Amino acid sequence: MATKYKRVLLKLSGEALMGQTEFGISTDVLSYVAGEVKQVVELGLEVGLVLGAGNIFRGVAGASKGMDRANADNMGMLATVINSLAMQDALERNGIVTRVMSAFAMPSICEPYIRRRAIRHLEKGRVVVCAAGIGTPYFTTDTAAVIRALEIEADLICKATRVDGVYDKDPIVNPDAVKYTSLSYSEVLQKGLRVMDAAAISLARDNNTPIIVLNMNVPSNIKKAMCGEEVGTIVE
Repeated sequence: MATKYKRVLLKLSGEALMGQTEFGISTDVLSYVAGEVKQVVELGLEVGLVLGAGNIFRGVAGASKGMDRANADNMGMLATVINSLAMQDALERNGIVTRVMSAFAMPSICEPYIRRRAIRHLEKGRVVVCAAGIGTPYFTTDTAAVIRALEIEADLICKATRVDGVYDKDPIVNPDAVKYTSLSYSEVLQKGLRVMDAAAISLARDNNTPIIVLNMNVPSNIKKAMCGEEVGTIVE
């Protein structure tokens, strides 16, 4: 099957890994996501991953309750390493060679993130999971995902969520919410739509990197998007 892209950066929220649980990691969800990523790899695409950590610890939430923001964000970035190692295990059990590369130096469990090495792994067909954000507090994993996408020269950023695109308001709370099939970066910023934070959208806009927002819980949705089918919402 022909693909529209060569290299893609897939962003997954930490909450998506919880499944039906209230906290932590669902092994069933990990296995499902690994299967979805395997479909994309088998198309011949080079795949990078960035995972959030909302299922374990969110820095902003900690800071809102009185924690020092830098300490809270460091804890959140460490939590993304836990999720990344779990994802690596699930992918490799599905036969996908995977490398976790961390912005924090922790050589006993994963490689340090080095841009040229990451690109080389991708060229060899390995999935690269970029962990620990960009190693600096005050940046979300959305912003980290866009930065890593730009560094590895990805053709597309795919944000896999639990809703089927971008709406004018929360569709879970508002049944009359209207879905957008396409948006410009400027529209996202002007309307204050919750696609990614403003810094992430601005970076993508300045570098002309498209973003697709789709529902990861629909089987083969990510594969369909990689093949150019109309899935979710595209921001470009």
